[in-house]
Amino acid sequence: MLSIKNLIYHPPATEQPILQSINLQLAPQELGLIIGPSGSGKSTLLEILAGLAEPTEGGIYWRDRELTALHLQQLAGLVFQFPERHFCGSTILEELRLGHPELGSERVHEALQEVGLDHLPLNTSPHELSGGQQRRLSLAVQLIRQPNILLLDEPTAGLDWSMRINLAELLAKLKEHWTLLVVTHDPGELSKIADRCWKIRDGRMTSIEPQKLHAKG
Repeated sequence: MLSIKNLIYHPPATEQPILQSINLQLAPQELGLIIGPSGSGKSTLLEILAGLAEPTEGGIYWRDRELTALHLQQLAGLVFQFPERHFCGSTILEELRLGHPELGSERVHEALQEVGLDHLPLNTSPHELSGGQQRRLSLAVQLIRQPNILLLDEPTAGLDWSMRINLAELLAKLKEHWTLLVVTHDPGELSKIADRCWKIRDGRMTSIEPQKLHAKG
């Protein structure tokens, strides 16, 4: 169980806190969805959960253990918005093994199989893949690390309608084995697969039932 308790993030350079009294709980094998406009603080929250920034106040817990930024870096896998812009490997295999040269072929195959890319030759360039395939590869890059929680920042951004549906179907399948937290400004198909939902605006977050969100959409 991931728990966030009374989290505040107020960098010295900002007049108002970017995040104010954030509380959240997400159980294993659930998909949580945080919806908010640009500048609402949702991406900042993911960066804190990934251990890339530290909160000013409050705590983050996995089960009953309070987590430091270093713990979070080991616990979480973060997929940035437009992750294909961050690809560095010249082949799929090289991309998956970046930072993990010891990874065996079985782990590589398992990660690609989970995202539906195991049919592709490993010497394929990531930049030759379709937009939807590139998003799937970015998920495999994180899954190969075996994270306890997978964090996704605007995973459907820039994808056409059919690719959005395919990606939502993939995320629904992944939550059978993984815990996912997704932030987006446009819930669309994601609202149908979410177990828990929150809305965030001006750094304040409120819970909303996924069914109500889908009914509105």
